[in-house]
Amino acid sequence: MSELEDQIKEEIAAHKIIIYGKGTKEAPQCGFTVETIQFFNKYGYPFEVVNALSDPTKREALTKMTNWPTLPKVFIDGKFYGDTDILDEMEAKGEVEPLLKAAFGD
Repeated sequence: MSELEDQIKEEIAAHKIIIYGKGTKEAPQCGFTVETIQFFNKYGYPFEVVNALSDPTKREALTKMTNWPTLPKVFIDGKFYGDTDILDEMEAKGEVEPLLKAAFGD
């Protein structure tokens, strides 16, 4: 395993919700990253956004680790969930809030 993969795993372990996107939480650089930030803002739990656009090597490592070619990539409680297309479906089934409550010990 590479140093970069170790670093990514440490980031994922350090945050209950982490989004690898284009840009930052304060300055997202694509509509999908904005959409994902808005999605999580609704729930009120803390989350981190990491700019994977500025680091092509990290972006490539994330793609290999997740087998998911696009950004954003969302991890909740250490598990990869894809992007808002997946999360919207989960939300429609009532699966997101219980998942977040469990992650944060609510």
